[in-house]
Amino acid sequence: MTTTPTFLQDAKDLLTEQGFATSNTWYHGTSSALIESIKTHGLKRSGDQALKAATKKTMATIGNSYTESVEPVFLTQSKELAFYWAQQTVRNRSVRIEGNELPAVITVNLPDMLNSKVKPDVGAASLLLVKEGEQFMAFLTGVYLANDFEIPEINLMHADRLEYLNKLGMAYYDADIDASLIGNL
Repeated sequence: MTTTPTFLQDAKDLLTEQGFATSNTWYHGTSSALIESIKTHGLKRSGDQALKAATKKTMATIGNSYTESVEPVFLTQSKELAFYWAQQTVRNRSVRIEGNELPAVITVNLPDMLNSKVKPDVGAASLLLVKEGEQFMAFLTGVYLANDFEIPEINLMHADRLEYLNKLGMAYYDADIDASLIGNL
């Protein structure tokens, strides 16, 4: 895991005793290989078609079927957290797709009407029960401690929905996001 670049380290400005502050500006972590498509077509639910095709091909090769699911667009209020997820995207793609990809963070600016449709990602509870979730929680702990805040405690089985958004920075938007709402960092 690489260190988050300094210009993306925004937790010092966002963290409060209640967790990460939110606004109409969100971030999405992705691969540099997808940036041009995102700038042209926006963020699409389940949008990484190359990875889906590679997964489908792998599953067919080993004799298993593959059923695609429609995933929402995952967002976070922190550039720092988006960079973490961008690193995961690059790692996941490198397993099936050759190339020299780098983590990339994009800005999503939503008008009030669309911003109200961003939801806490309570589905993240299942992620947090596996190794990848443990790695994220270790990263998140480091972010909190580096900014002089106590480690976030969350009871995955009984957490309030907003804890996933505020404490963990996990949100989603269950529709495509138009390219006109995408900005650069």
